[in-house]
Amino acid sequence: MNFKSSAVIGRLPEHYFRALKEKVADYRSRGIDIIDLSSGNPDQPTPEHIVRSLKEAADKPENHGYPPFYGKKSTLEAVAAFYKREYGVDLDPETEVAVFHGSGIGIMGISQAFLGTGDVLLTANPAYPPYYAAAAMAGAEVHAIPVYEKNGFLPDYRTVPEEIIRRVKLLLLNYPNNPTGAVATRGFFEQSVALAAKHHFPVVNDFAYGAFGFDGHKPISLLQIPGGKEYGAEIYSLSKTFNMAGWRFGFAVGNASVIAALKLYHTHVYSTIFGAVQDAAAAALLGPQGNVQQLVESYERRRDLLVSKLRSIGWDVSAPAGTFFAWFKVPEGYRSLEFAEKLLEEAHVAVAPGEGFGSQGDSYVRIGLVNSEEQLLEAAERMARTGIFRKSAVQLSEGRP
Repeated sequence: MNFKSSAVIGRLPEHYFRALKEKVADYRSRGIDIIDLSSGNPDQPTPEHIVRSLKEAADKPENHGYPPFYGKKSTLEAVAAFYKREYGVDLDPETEVAVFHGSGIGIMGISQAFLGTGDVLLTANPAYPPYYAAAAMAGAEVHAIPVYEKNGFLPDYRTVPEEIIRRVKLLLLNYPNNPTGAVATRGFFEQSVALAAKHHFPVVNDFAYGAFGFDGHKPISLLQIPGGKEYGAEIYSLSKTFNMAGWRFGFAVGNASVIAALKLYHTHVYSTIFGAVQDAAAAALLGPQGNVQQLVESYERRRDLLVSKLRSIGWDVSAPAGTFFAWFKVPEGYRSLEFAEKLLEEAHVAVAPGEGFGSQGDSYVRIGLVNSEEQLLEAAERMARTGIFRKSAVQLSEGRP
């Protein structure tokens, strides 16, 4: 018997990253060695002191029962202390911090909390695919502002029609950005807060890659901007910063009304978070941060190595300013899906077609830096052997565009 699902489920698109993984798994099931650069799953282990704290916390009887619905006091205070130390932002742990099972729940929750039928979610094009799913679940529409490499992949709010801006109920940003690797400027965040204040909607920054800025530049927090906490909130994940992808712990900070809505959503949909995981999260946030700096340096080395190698084979690519992704323009004559499929079939290298992030991504592919330097070099060598870049290499050597 096949049952008809609800209208909400009918509005949801296929999960983009699951489909990518299935394609890679299919090749591997046929005995083909695939180097998967399409992923965003950190390859380094969780720091030992965090793992140890989880083991110790799991032995505590107080963690075997239900924890407080809104999170343990010690965990909320750890989040506030982390933001004060890293960004100089003061937070009330009780009213300006919400914790949940991973930052993805914050993305879904913020849309459920502030969007409804006929409302508009304002974001960028390209964007992280779950933003579209979050709006669909709320019955809302998405207006995605095209962004361009020449402008640092930052939206120009002046392009948004007046009839659209009147219906916007949420501005959702993501800087440092997945997939482009762009980092927000202070001026851009100031414009975003001003827009939110003028039109009376919250601005939320998905700060999942907040730890990763390159070339000596630390990404700024939306809450560091005057008015940022009054009109906005920020969603953070421990998955990337501390290599805790499987631990499922994220949080949001900022405007008290936004935080209250997220808390209410989480308690109804997900209830509570295992106390031992909360204790480990607090240990990560308050403990030594040397591993984080080492991770930033590792991703920057991988970025530099990959960019240099790809340029040497004739692919003229730009280096990302942050995150652990690279957003590379495909060679002339290709579109993103066609190019990605060619690399998979001929080089046995998987990359993420940019079209999955929005129409503006159709000339790009996303490559993850969560593989070893050896794997990245091998992937580039495989690409070179396909001959795709031979023409470009000749042009570069002759000084032609």
